[in-house]
Amino acid sequence: MVQLIVGKKGKGKTKQLLDKVNSEVKDISGSIVYLDKSTKHMYELNNKVRLIDVSRYMIENADEFLGFVCGIISQDHDLEQMYFDSFLKIAVLEGKDISAVIEKLDKMSDFFQVDFILSVSMDESELPETVKDKIIVSL
Repeated sequence: MVQLIVGKKGKGKTKQLLDKVNSEVKDISGSIVYLDKSTKHMYELNNKVRLIDVSRYMIENADEFLGFVCGIISQDHDLEQMYFDSFLKIAVLEGKDISAVIEKLDKMSDFFQVDFILSVSMDESELPETVKDKIIVSL
């Protein structure tokens, strides 16, 4: 399953994402990975959540990002959830159509049984129709 937390920059998406991951970690039996553009939120995350600073891995396009995600999944057979903060930035999708990447994440979610929760810096009205049913929070 892919879930989206959407809203313009500065609306509180990261806080929503952090609250969700920290509440989920208490009830989940597998592992959780949190991808971000820096380690800024390291101390706001429960210590059971693995934080990965994506900026250190020289990802240049969305295909490389999806390969990176697959690599993480392949290394952790207990992985249940992945959180993507600043999704447009870490997936190199700023100013681009996100539908194809969301569709691939959906297929990966079904195949590997991993849930993806994304914070997307776009207003709900700017999103493609094909992804609007995945919105769980719109700010």
